[in-house]
Amino acid sequence: MTTAQASTQPSPIARGVLHELIPASATKPAMLVFALPGSNYQLHLLPAQGTDLASLQPRLNKRLLGTIRCQARRVDECRTGGRFIEPVLGRPRKLQGTVLQHLQNENSLLVDAAGAVAVDGQPLPVIVKLTDNRQSPAQFPLGTMITCDVLEGATFQPA
Repeated sequence: MTTAQASTQPSPIARGVLHELIPASATKPAMLVFALPGSNYQLHLLPAQGTDLASLQPRLNKRLLGTIRCQARRVDECRTGGRFIEPVLGRPRKLQGTVLQHLQNENSLLVDAAGAVAVDGQPLPVIVKLTDNRQSPAQFPLGTMITCDVLEGATFQPA
């Protein structure tokens, strides 16, 4: 008798807390601050297109689930270091993590960038879009540790 194994795809849903809503100013767009419990991480992310920040007001300082997306200047394989996002406070500028899934139709990678700050034992998934035309998701095998500089404009789409 054979038993069919359910194929489980990694989830792109990040878990955290809505720490703050930052209104737009004359020089900067509105942002939300996505915090990771048990750490000092406070990621400043743009709301994804179609997300109304005012609708998130009731969720302030409460659990928030959603998808984090960013664009990589260039992705490189690395063999040392851990999984992290830099800086800990502010907009993401550098990301290092493990490839969880290839998103070929989006020319993107799903990357676990949590390291020791996994929330509820789950990774911190980030969808990293490849912007260097010489690169494709298939170049980075699942489980590979990658590093990249993150272009300005990382977004958060509430689930």
